[in-house]
Amino acid sequence: MRLSLRFIVPLILALAAVAYGVVPLVDRLALGWFTRDLEMRSSLLSTSLHDPLLEQLRNGNKTKITRFFGKLSQDERLYAVGFCQEGKDSPLATATLPKDIRCDELERFVGKGKQLLQSDHGLLHVSVKPLVEESETLGQLILVHDMSFIERRSEETKKYLFYFFVALGALISLITVVIAQLSWRGWINGIRALLRGDMALRPEEKSHLPELRPLAKDLQGLIRELEEEFRPRDDSRITWTPAALRRILKEDLSGDDILVVSNREPYIHVRKGDALEVQQPASGLVTALEPVMRACSGTWIAHGSGSGDREAVDGKDGVDVPPDHPAYRLRRVWLSAEEEAGYYFGFANEGLWPLCHMAHVRPIFRTEDWEHYVRVNRKFAQAVAEEAKTPNPIVLVQDYHFALLPRMVRELLPDATIITFWHIPWPNPETFSICPWREEILDGMLGSSILGFHTQFHCNNFFDSVDRLLEARLDKETFTVSYGGQLTAVKRYPISIAWPPFDASAIPPAAQCRENVLQRHGLPADARIGVGVDRLDYTKGILERFRAVERLLELEPGWIGKFTFIQIAAPTRSSIGEYQDFEAQVRALAEQINQRFGADGYRPLLLKIEHHGPKQVYEYYRAADLCVVSSLHDGMNLVAKEFVAAREDERGVLVLSQFTGASRELPEALVVNPYDIDQCAAALHLALSMSEREQRERMRIMRSLVREFNVYRWAGRMLLDAAGMRKRSGVQKRAAGDLARKAS
Repeated sequence: MRLSLRFIVPLILALAAVAYGVVPLVDRLALGWFTRDLEMRSSLLSTSLHDPLLEQLRNGNKTKITRFFGKLSQDERLYAVGFCQEGKDSPLATATLPKDIRCDELERFVGKGKQLLQSDHGLLHVSVKPLVEESETLGQLILVHDMSFIERRSEETKKYLFYFFVALGALISLITVVIAQLSWRGWINGIRALLRGDMALRPEEKSHLPELRPLAKDLQGLIRELEEEFRPRDDSRITWTPAALRRILKEDLSGDDILVVSNREPYIHVRKGDALEVQQPASGLVTALEPVMRACSGTWIAHGSGSGDREAVDGKDGVDVPPDHPAYRLRRVWLSAEEEAGYYFGFANEGLWPLCHMAHVRPIFRTEDWEHYVRVNRKFAQAVAEEAKTPNPIVLVQDYHFALLPRMVRELLPDATIITFWHIPWPNPETFSICPWREEILDGMLGSSILGFHTQFHCNNFFDSVDRLLEARLDKETFTVSYGGQLTAVKRYPISIAWPPFDASAIPPAAQCRENVLQRHGLPADARIGVGVDRLDYTKGILERFRAVERLLELEPGWIGKFTFIQIAAPTRSSIGEYQDFEAQVRALAEQINQRFGADGYRPLLLKIEHHGPKQVYEYYRAADLCVVSSLHDGMNLVAKEFVAAREDERGVLVLSQFTGASRELPEALVVNPYDIDQCAAALHLALSMSEREQRERMRIMRSLVREFNVYRWAGRMLLDAAGMRKRSGVQKRAAGDLARKAS
């Protein structure tokens, strides 16, 4: 009870002091609010009275004006109305107009804080509004509002505040007395249950261990530390930039070691005669991760596939990149021709790629490919362990090439925080069950701390696959999987691009880009241009896109000779038979359409199967009237977001497949079913016919979304979640250690 009194008396004094300071503040705030409200009301009245008063002035009937003002002043709050005509000293006004208001002194009431007038009646609000006709000021309208009601409300407010603080003091006092009587033993039992993972206090479980009493103070300190360190950050309030990412690394991750693992490297060194040429591969993964690594300054581990890669590295197989302004380290892993054929071209791209994409290509699984896949994943895991500067780095594993890597890294670095991001769709359980090594793949992926997908649909499919194929405990509320004594969070992280777009400042304006493209391809000045930018992959719907162009020219022959579609297709996986056949089909269909509709040098389809750098691609984006993304199945598809980001002129139309993750974020695009050729042709015609105003409205909304939900937000959200996991784990370990030491 003494403890309660020592707390309650200062509490009452503190509440009294707060109340003493709050009441004048509330008075001032209320006065300010009412003043602003009356000024808005005066503006509305002035606008409403403008035309009637103007008509009365034209008639010159002062009696009617005075009578008109009298009717207005019958309003409960409107105390008086007057009008000072230009060049005259006395106002036309109601009898209630205070004598202190004179036509030659109206300036005293103009300006912030000058509208209040103390009179015999009480406090008044005076608003002076000019009456203007055709830029000529005819006079000044005076609106006087009664503010005496504020004093009455102020008294009521003071009374309510007094009652509030009395009730608050009584409530806190009651709670304090109750808490003071609680047993310390029950508190410790609850804390022990929380640390065991029960996540709830259980007062019914009585503890009879008096030696635990000294732990009370220590555990309270740990709880306060947990609350402070694990307080969730509102990422919606963060402006996501490279600086924001660096700040997260410094504040939330204490500058922790960041390692990214991917098959494709961000920079390739190619031997061209006596010189080494640096190229950036056409890859959505590289487009997304490269600016993140520039901000994080970590290490990127990737397969060294360039003909000059070995010549560019140091003694530890690493090289600092980008070449012009080094910001992070690229560690290259070397694969034999057999390993690359089995792991990359075989299991990854003839097995997992078609398995995960509904593009109606049958996956091929070979035992020797699987063995190479396991061997290469282990080789990359060893590289991660070698590059780690601490025993608990943050490892970002990228894509389907490394499904086994998280578990292997976990075995080498048990304290690592492993984030695996699956960039392609995840199939439903029935489809995934086709894979002969389905359990091994799931086991490998569940070595991750966090497992990310583009959409919630893909998260759901993965969850269902684990539920169907493994003995694991799944929590559908928190979307976590408990497997082998470890917890994995399955989360949605929609990937995006850097904002502002990479190197966009070096690209000419849209008009200049258009002129360059027209000249490059010998097109007339009034030509309408469509563009597609993809790897030459059967999942991208390039054949369906060409058929839509053909159907457009059939249904709308007016576009023949006026519309040209330019397809930029980066060669990929050309050693795989399916891709060789697909390239042949694409070339044949383009030639067939050009022969059918081409004449006098006009070709409706321009097929560019070659590598294009980012600057060249952005030039085509800015030059085009429309961009077509017709993927048959895609995780996200960053081409759609790149096109939107490139259009600073807010022009152009995006035609987007409904089977991309981007279609869920960019509904302002013309969303189509790529298998419905007539629908796609109609969308092309609509895009070419769309007004500039509608283009601008759609593009403005999409650009705003891509700007806000950029790649730094994508990476930042994963890193924030990783930071939360690390802090929670650290607090729990320290608390468990303290319990063990105190108990012994």
